[in-house]
Amino acid sequence: MTSREIDEFELEEKKEEVILGTHNMINQDLNGELLVIEHGYVEVRLRTTPEMVADKLGLIHGGFIFSAADYSAMAAVNEKNVVLVASECQFLSPVKLHDEVNFIARVRHKEGRKRNVNVVGHVHDIKVFEGEFKTVILDKHVLRLKLLDEKDEANIGTKSNKKDS
Repeated sequence: MTSREIDEFELEEKKEEVILGTHNMINQDLNGELLVIEHGYVEVRLRTTPEMVADKLGLIHGGFIFSAADYSAMAAVNEKNVVLVASECQFLSPVKLHDEVNFIARVRHKEGRKRNVNVVGHVHDIKVFEGEFKTVILDKHVLRLKLLDEKDEANIGTKSNKKDS
């Protein structure tokens, strides 16, 4: 081995392996396959299938494209309790049956628990999607948060006792 080969080998060895820490149970057939994961960066490939088709010409429903982009954003943040709070997206070109959409997601801004993630999707060299995803990292799972106090919970679904005037 030359000294350059040794240096490159050592760099590879020093790279910390990043493990997906969120959305571990997601169906990658419908939301995309995680190909590359690094701190603040992921690559995801969505292989379109007949279940995603919206019409007889083979147009893929945009919801599947959005879902794969959202999954890419969550994986780029890679925190156990990350949730999407807002997004601004552009669907730039149609996607058809048997297209493979390759997404790249990069965390662009960090502020406290907030993360902004840019996600771009391409089919070959054609940009088909671009979006900004705003996320928040929570202390607990979003379904385990106590969003209402007990008094409010007791009143859910009850009718007001006020009479009409």
